[in-house]
Amino acid sequence: ESKAALAHTLAQHLRADQLLAYVQEEALRLLAEDGSRHLEALSLGRYSLAAQEQEFAVVDHWNADSKSSVKTLSGGETFLASLSLALALAEGLAALAVEGRAGEALESLFLDEGFGTLDPETLGQVVQALDTLHGGRRLVGVVTHIPELAALLPARVEVARVGGTAGLRVS
Repeated sequence: ESKAALAHTLAQHLRADQLLAYVQEEALRLLAEDGSRHLEALSLGRYSLAAQEQEFAVVDHWNADSKSSVKTLSGGETFLASLSLALALAEGLAALAVEGRAGEALESLFLDEGFGTLDPETLGQVVQALDTLHGGRRLVGVVTHIPELAALLPARVEVARVGGTAGLRVS
């Protein structure tokens, strides 16, 4: 009877839906842990991430390590959290690479979303964070139609319509 009970319990835990939920929770936990390293650096030590009930939470170290949903973050903070998770995911995928290429770095990153919702102060924080992210190891490209953002970036490739064709200007 004890062996049958053990087999029944094991069978319940190994059901496809139970195993899938466990794997998802563990993957989210690892992604939050890896993303936290980036978020702490980009937010100057203010935020880290945690996985909580199949969702991400943010830990505010400047507010007694209070935890709240990532949905409570401002636009700029959400951008930094998303960027941190994207970097963690990219590094995780590189670690899973086949043919002995594990550990390859993400050498370039192009961002093309989210800047239009940022206020001028947050835009400055994001540019500073991108500069920190660059750190001499990565090419960080930003696709934007926002002149204020373009003016804050150290180098630009501008595309403009000239007559019936597109022209490029590097500055």
